[in-house]
Amino acid sequence: MEPIIIVLIILVVLVFIALMKTVQVIPQASAAIVERFGRYTRTLNAGLNIVVPFIDSIRNRIDLREQVVPFPPQPVITQDNLVVNIDTVIYYQVTDARAATYEVASYIQAIEQLTVTTLRNIIGGMDLERTLTSREEINAALRGVLDEATGKWGIRVNRVELKAIEPPTSIQDSMEKQMRADRDKRAAILTAEGIRQSQILTAEGEKQSAILRAEGEAKAAALRAEGEAQAIRTVFESIHAGDPDQKLLSYQYLQMLPKIAEGDANKLWIVPSEIGDALKGLGGALGQFGPLAGNGGNGGDGDRLQKTTPAPRREQPPLD
Repeated sequence: MEPIIIVLIILVVLVFIALMKTVQVIPQASAAIVERFGRYTRTLNAGLNIVVPFIDSIRNRIDLREQVVPFPPQPVITQDNLVVNIDTVIYYQVTDARAATYEVASYIQAIEQLTVTTLRNIIGGMDLERTLTSREEINAALRGVLDEATGKWGIRVNRVELKAIEPPTSIQDSMEKQMRADRDKRAAILTAEGIRQSQILTAEGEKQSAILRAEGEAKAAALRAEGEAQAIRTVFESIHAGDPDQKLLSYQYLQMLPKIAEGDANKLWIVPSEIGDALKGLGGALGQFGPLAGNGGNGGDGDRLQKTTPAPRREQPPLD
């Protein structure tokens, strides 16, 4: 009985192993390559799959999701003979599991080497300044070359990114000094422009202030002249309304003579020729009310005063 039990146990184990090899469960977004006696038979997709045990074998399981592969920094020489280190990141996806298995031995290594050689060809035609400012152009050119080359491998390159472009230390120092000088230059230009604008605004303000001040003074002078004219007109109308005689005018004229001679700087006093007429009128007025008027009604001394009144003459300036 014991040998039969042992055989049964062995058969059960073999059946279990056969079942395990017959049923293949492939995860989602994955694929498996099946070979029969070393020859490609079919590709297993996600889900439950049945294979022939001990005849069919799983060659490779491939992840169909998008993969991200960073590559180490690669030294690249620019057109102006400067060595820069460039870090790249490749985003790719396997679209054909069979081609990725049989068309290339290691598609990761192949993509890396192709990226390095293509990057050197692209950067070799650019100078350092263009290399630092043309990342999008480099990414597009690199992606185009990689996508064309990896198409037959069953690989699709979705994106290529340059993580860092590191020029030599001496070049970095020179670039920092140049950037600092440019910033100082822009700061000086902005400061000068601010001062210039401030001076322009100040000059404009002073100009407007002078214009307004002149307009104010002109209006004030016009108002003063208008007031003086109105005052003169009022006085003139009052005089004409009062109908003054020659005697009153002569008296007012004599009262104004001392004011004409006021001031320490007056060295020469010009006597107007009209003063004779004023004195005649004043003498006549005094003769009517003075004691001489009672002595004779025919004029008497009053006539003599008018007759003996000297003619106006010019006085000589006093000697210093």
